[in-house]
Amino acid sequence: MNKTILIVDDELRIRKLIADFLVREGYSTLEADNGRAALECLAAEQVDLIILDVMMPEHDGWTVCRELRKKSNIPVIMLTAKGEEVDQLFAFEIGADEYVTKPFSPKVLTARVNALFRRIEREKAIVYDGLEINAAARQVSINDHSLDLSPKEYDLLTYLTENSGKALSRQQILNQVWSYDYFGDLRTVDTHINRLRTKLGDKSALVQTIRGYGYRFEAEK
Repeated sequence: MNKTILIVDDELRIRKLIADFLVREGYSTLEADNGRAALECLAAEQVDLIILDVMMPEHDGWTVCRELRKKSNIPVIMLTAKGEEVDQLFAFEIGADEYVTKPFSPKVLTARVNALFRRIEREKAIVYDGLEINAAARQVSINDHSLDLSPKEYDLLTYLTENSGKALSRQQILNQVWSYDYFGDLRTVDTHINRLRTKLGDKSALVQTIRGYGYRFEAEK
């Protein structure tokens, strides 16, 4: 699906420069020349990301970002001549995802847009037959019911799901989840698998036992 990016800057030249590079990359673009117009556009259009200048008439970029964060998690890249550390920290405090100072390279800005979209995709929750894993929040739920997993149980489950369909030996699991400097025995893996299965309830069959070897997570995303 083609993603739409809203470019908000009071300088027409900058808006067109950014739009040209983004369109070449395959994105659709919308433009606004002030903060009020940006908020109106966000209310009327489907937008996937915003490139937002700070110094603008009719609501500055700080105001737009704060208003946006009251009701949306749309990613925001702040674009500004304010390069001081205090300004960057303030941008992140009010909800910006990236901060680019002027003058800037449109190629680098486009690369940051691509990287931000990739990061968002990685952080999206993954669902396996009703079992949902949200990596960004380190949360696991089944049919919207949150599971109370210990940190090690969460690490164990994510290692299994990241290797879905693969037979993993107890030693592999011990090395990867408990790290190579752990000197416990392989029964630690079995104990934690049993605890994990108990918490998974009717989804426990997703973690399959391979007799005499280890375990395998088997499910369709």
